Amino acid sequence: MRAMRRDSELELAVIVTPVDSISQHYMSLLSLLAATQPAIPLPASAIRVLNSPSSFYSTLIDIVRRAKRRIFLSSLYLGASEHDLLASLDTALRQNDRLHLHLTLDYNRSTRPGPDSPVLALLPLLRTHGPRVHVSLFRSPNLSGPMTTIVPPRFNEGWGTWHPKIYGADDDVIITGANLNKTYFTNRQDRYLHFNAQPNLADYCFSFLQLISSFSYNIFSSTATDAPIIQWPDPSIQPWKIQSKVHNALSEFQASRLTHSYHTNNTVLFPIIQGGQFNIREEERTLSTIFNYLASQHSSHGPTPVMTWTSGYFGLYSPYQDMILKSPAACEVIAAGPKANGFYGSRGLSGLIPEGYTLLEQRFMRAVRAAGRLSDQRDDAITLLEWEKLGWTYHAKGIWLSPSKESLPVLTMFGSTNLNSRSANLDTELSFIMVTSSKALQQSLHDEVCNLRRWAGPWRGADRKVRLRTKAIVGLVGGML
Repeated sequence: MRAMRRDSELELAVIVTPVDSISQHYMSLLSLLAATQPAIPLPASAIRVLNSPSSFYSTLIDIVRRAKRRIFLSSLYLGASEHDLLASLDTALRQNDRLHLHLTLDYNRSTRPGPDSPVLALLPLLRTHGPRVHVSLFRSPNLSGPMTTIVPPRFNEGWGTWHPKIYGADDDVIITGANLNKTYFTNRQDRYLHFNAQPNLADYCFSFLQLISSFSYNIFSSTATDAPIIQWPDPSIQPWKIQSKVHNALSEFQASRLTHSYHTNNTVLFPIIQGGQFNIREEERTLSTIFNYLASQHSSHGPTPVMTWTSGYFGLYSPYQDMILKSPAACEVIAAGPKANGFYGSRGLSGLIPEGYTLLEQRFMRAVRAAGRLSDQRDDAITLLEWEKLGWTYHAKGIWLSPSKESLPVLTMFGSTNLNSRSANLDTELSFIMVTSSKALQQSLHDEVCNLRRWAGPWRGADRKVRLRTKAIVGLVGGML
């Protein structure tokens, strides 16, 4: 921990209202996080933890309908059949001629060929509202040259996607891991946090998306054809050679928002960008800071901290697995059961993906056993649960941290990351660390975990067979899962 301190950290002043302050026990952690990440203080009363897809969807529609100045939506894709959402966006634009809509989506997912291509669904908005609709499609530069034509459209996302899920209107923001597709509104479980009337957070998210739009394709409608016009905005650089420019732009963006002092009542957000292909690895750095902090604070006579991790695609990035195995914290992991995996029952090679995650889970549990952390008699035991609910799939991701087994969560990580190798190295992610002393918000976070745990049972993957061809495919493309 000492090696991570810098002179700037010593100068950092966190100014806290004494009546309702974050406990002194975590003040040094706040300072460590704020030394490298932007800090956005906000009142816990403005934060609502949503627990169901239907609540997420109704809140999304509500903030869209109330929008006056701007709507900004970032997702992997917007489903072509989302007629109600598209109609709500159209109505909002018709009712207010000063309103602008900004969409940031993944290029490869949005331009899949066929009549259900997501980009085609956006053409009516572009034709009707013209310059007030701004569509940006971000394309991973990892896939370039002849490979762009060789790799089938269904698999080209394996080289990286645009993954942040941010849904904002004016100064309201929903941060989630859910995409804009019907299943995410009905029977695909995720996490969702709604921040009401928070201009600092909304401006951060909007500015981040505006920055990315300068490295994205732009979409326009055409009067001569039913096909969209897709244009690269910067002829001075090829789309697959943007790595250094994106690295510099994102680094400067984050650095410009660092602060050496801030006021807070009870809650602070720290935005974290992870873009391995651009050598932006804030998620890794931040998690390392948290684990180092836990190790420095832990005493053999003190309480054992407790962490819950979850991911719909559980194949922990190797450094994160090492952090867990070496940590003094007890750790509970909630992963999707095979039937709750979004690829369950898919045709072709993608149908093997749930089996591939079983293989990764088996490897993780072997590492847990080798580290001597499997026994439930230990205070620092590591357990794996699998989530399964009839007719549902599982897409939740994130971390919760409690100082002890008897206490509520004081810290959570949420956003787009799946905490696996793909999120660390290929996809572009935006997540958030939130630290709070608000008992009401802590209780909401605890209830959120309990809601997920309600459908989670003991892991049964040790008895599942994994075919040789699945093992071979995982060995070949494991980092892309």
